[in-house]
Amino acid sequence: MEQTGRILIIGGGLSGLMLAYLATQRNFQVTVLEATGRLGGRIYTISGARDTPLELGATWFSDQHPEFMQLASELGLVKFTQYDKGKTLFQTKSFEPPQRFEIPGSTTPSYRLAGGTAAIIHSLAARLSAGSIRLNATVHQIRQTDKGITAVLKDGSRYDADKLFVCLPPQVAAEHISFSPALSDPTSQLLQTVQTWMAGALKFTVEYETPFWRINGYSGMLYSHAGAITEMYDHTNMEADKFALTGFLNSGLQHYEPATRKEYVLSQLTDLLGDQAAHPTGYYDKIWNAPTLLAGSQIFKRAHYNNGHPALQNSYMNGKLFFAGSETAAMHPGYMEGAVFAARRAAEQL
Repeated sequence: MEQTGRILIIGGGLSGLMLAYLATQRNFQVTVLEATGRLGGRIYTISGARDTPLELGATWFSDQHPEFMQLASELGLVKFTQYDKGKTLFQTKSFEPPQRFEIPGSTTPSYRLAGGTAAIIHSLAARLSAGSIRLNATVHQIRQTDKGITAVLKDGSRYDADKLFVCLPPQVAAEHISFSPALSDPTSQLLQTVQTWMAGALKFTVEYETPFWRINGYSGMLYSHAGAITEMYDHTNMEADKFALTGFLNSGLQHYEPATRKEYVLSQLTDLLGDQAAHPTGYYDKIWNAPTLLAGSQIFKRAHYNNGHPALQNSYMNGKLFFAGSETAAMHPGYMEGAVFAARRAAEQL
């Protein structure tokens, strides 16, 4: 079948790869330009010392996320329910014992993907044409041309296409990419004020030989106003033979050395869960502050500010330029659901 056109996609996260997958199905020639050395964007699964799949990025989804659920099913991926049985800890003050609550299982459970969230990234990438993905390809300029549209990389190389889709957080695109001709002032100002979900977040995971918290009657859930860990959850794999805890740290800890963050985390866990918590097989954390995510002013009126703004649904440069990252989605922007939603909407503009 003859190809129907050339498509450039800037960003190899979930929205970019989903759009590439849909465009490939419709027989477009697709090129994905990813600035970093890996695919996935805010989806980042690593392997622990015991080969436990550990999430340092996007992790959970639910029945409220039908687009993501449909995609996972279409790709043959398996979901499983987040473990939440047992005592949950709530810590209000560092000098008082934590409160313990026995919380019944949620009627709207959260899910995870077997093998880790990156399974959906690997599955999408495997369905693209050979050579369609370029890593370490940082786009520096987007130019409208007489024949179409061009992306110019920092190394000076160029990629030409009929249409170009920016699947980056709008704020990142505004900070790092110049547009020729320039976008209108209202559009440029809007891009700078679209909050990027997870920007500046600090996520951690601790791997263990045994699920001692489960054995001792704890769910692994912790909510704290007093320690390094602000929230935490059980992170055991689907087969329940590899064990970990995961969650988020106080953002102030980003200024500390990783070894110091580990010390604070293990001290808090030992105080709350006992001596077994002091001996993990691995500790890992990630600060989401790379230029590919954290850009421009981080002062916003509220969470998800300007996400899904109507102007983000428009085309630019005479119908050749589109924005299609998760923050552009009208539904669940910033989340994995939003990424899939945005990609499906962008596919309609092919």
